[in-house]
Amino acid sequence: MIPTRTQHRRPARRDRSGGFTLVELLVVLVILGLVMGLVGPRVLNYLTSSRTRAAALQLSSFKSSLDLFYLDMGRYPSRSEGLSALVVRPGAAQGWNGPYLQQQTVPSDPWGNAYQYSVPGDKAPYRILSYGADGVAGGSGADADIVSQ
Repeated sequence: MIPTRTQHRRPARRDRSGGFTLVELLVVLVILGLVMGLVGPRVLNYLTSSRTRAAALQLSSFKSSLDLFYLDMGRYPSRSEGLSALVVRPGAAQGWNGPYLQQQTVPSDPWGNAYQYSVPGDKAPYRILSYGADGVAGGSGADADIVSQ
């Protein structure tokens, strides 16, 4: 028998160009964390201010609708009728030509709370307000009350 030489096979090298290393993934996660830490608060601030602006615009819409109600009825809705008098005829009211809002129901404020309507207002025939993000009277910043002028 002829002695044969056995060939020792080297283990196959892995091709590492197809994936990411753990260090690369950690670097990407750190960069994403830094970006979110810088951008996140600005986005949240923008959302808060946009809700406040939306509430102010809704109050302006209510004012226009209430003025139309006044022109038709000769009075503003009573406290018991509230803002719903803008979408549903109050009792046997004569002269009501509503609905005065485009929606079928009175919308809630941007935080999901009901607008508060009172007659008479402080310096006006009525007052409409949103209690802001916290839903209670008073507050500052996003929690500040938004009142019709």
